[in-house]
Amino acid sequence: MRTRLVVSLLGLVLFAGGAPASAEPLHAPPGTARGVPGDQPLPGYTINNPPLPPQVVDGQPTRVLQGVHRHSAYIVEVPAKWNGRLAMWAHGYRGTGTVLTVDPPGYGLRARMLGQGYAWAASSYYANGYDVRAGVLATHDLAKHFGTLVARPKQVLIAGVSMGGHVIGRSLEQFPGFYDGALPMCGVLGDHELFDFFLDYQATAQALAGIRAYPVPADYLTAVVPRIQRELGLSTLVPGGPDTVTDRGAQFRATVVERSGGPRPGDAPAFAFWKDFLFGLATPPDEDAPLARDPGRLATNLGTRYRPDSPVDLDREVQRVAPRDWRSRLSPALTEVPRIAGKPRVPVLSLHGLGDLFVPFSMEQDYRADVARNGQSRWLVQRAIRTVDHCEFSPAEAGAAWSDLVTWAGGGAKPAGDVVGDRGAVAAPALGCRFTDRAAYDGPGTRKLFSPCP
Repeated sequence: MRTRLVVSLLGLVLFAGGAPASAEPLHAPPGTARGVPGDQPLPGYTINNPPLPPQVVDGQPTRVLQGVHRHSAYIVEVPAKWNGRLAMWAHGYRGTGTVLTVDPPGYGLRARMLGQGYAWAASSYYANGYDVRAGVLATHDLAKHFGTLVARPKQVLIAGVSMGGHVIGRSLEQFPGFYDGALPMCGVLGDHELFDFFLDYQATAQALAGIRAYPVPADYLTAVVPRIQRELGLSTLVPGGPDTVTDRGAQFRATVVERSGGPRPGDAPAFAFWKDFLFGLATPPDEDAPLARDPGRLATNLGTRYRPDSPVDLDREVQRVAPRDWRSRLSPALTEVPRIAGKPRVPVLSLHGLGDLFVPFSMEQDYRADVARNGQSRWLVQRAIRTVDHCEFSPAEAGAAWSDLVTWAGGGAKPAGDVVGDRGAVAAPALGCRFTDRAAYDGPGTRKLFSPCP
C-alpha cells in the first residue's frame, strides 16, 4: 500500500514540475499520423492477418470480415442467426516486434459466442509493446466500425487476457456506457502495481543476498542473478523438488508470496515455477525508449512495507526506488500505461490463476479495493482458478464465466464468485476449488502442483 505521505510527495513533483514527462511513443495514436491512410499500418509496422476460415453454426457458415481500420488489423465474425449483440476481444502483450497480428477469442470462446448468436470482433491494436492506450482506442474504434460493416449492435461486451485485462479495465472508464459487461482473464487490473511487483522482486532479492544492483546492469542476468540465486539457495529449486532455500531464501519466498496476494494454496510451487522468469524481467533502463517499451520507469517501492521482517529487516535494508517517470505514474490521462480508477459501472466477472506470478493474483485484490472504495462492488465478481502458469484456463472455466456474464449483463442475477480480499479466505486450503475445472487436472499444465481439493 502506498502511504499518504508518498502520494503527497509524488503529487508535489507532478504539479511543481519535477521530472520531465516521458518520451513520446514510437508511433502516435490514430488521428495524428498525418499522410498515412487509415487502411495502412503506422510507419515501422507491417500486418499479418491471413484469412480466417468461417465456422459452421447450426448448419450455416459464419460471415468473416477482415481488413485494416485506423492503422489496426481486424477480424469480425457474424453468425447467420445473429442476435444483434457483439463481443469484443482484447489480446495480451505482443512483445516489441513490428508485426501486427489478430487473435480470435481463445479458450473455446469463439465457438461459444457464435453458438449463442453473438458476433465477435478483435483488433491487432495499432502498436505493439505495453501500449494499453493503443488497445483501448483500437478496440473502441473497431466496435464503432462494426456498425458500418454489419449493423449497430444493441449490446457490446468485452473480454480479453493479460494486458487485455488492463485494456478492459481502462476501457470501461474511458468510454463509460459504451460497454455493457466485461470478462478480464489473468488481467493487469492493478495497473502500475504490476511493475511495482517486478521491482519488489529484484529489490528484495538483492537486499537479502547482500548484493545491490539497481538499476540493473547489462550483465545482470549472467553475472549478478547467479550470485543472488546461490546466496538464497534458489539455483536448484524446482516445483515439487527438495526445498533448497536458505533462511534468507525462505524470507524472499515469503516476501514474494505476500506481495503477490498473500499466503494461498500452491504458493510454494508457484514461486519455484516462476523464480527464474521473474529475474529475467529486469532490464537496464532506456531513457530513449517510449513508455510502452519501458513501462518499468513507472515502478516505485517508496511506500511499500515488506513482510516478513526476519531474519532481515527489509523495510530498513531494501533499496528504495522512485519512479523515473513521475508524471506518467500519476497522470489520470489515457497514457500507454494508464491508471484504472476502479469505476466499472457495468458487470465485470474476472478469472485469475492463484499461482500466476507474471500477472500476480494481487492484481485482483488491488482492483477489488479500488472498486470497493468507489462504492461499486455490486458490479464485480472474481473467481480464483487453481493454476500456476499465466492465463492457464480450460474451455470449461472460461466458457462458464462467459455464460454467467452474458446472463448477468442481460439482467439476470449476479453470479457467484470467490472472496479475494480477506486474508483468511485467500489462505483457505479450498480456495479456487469452486470454479476450477476438475476434469482439467488430467491434462497437461500446472494444476497438479496444487493439493487435491477437499
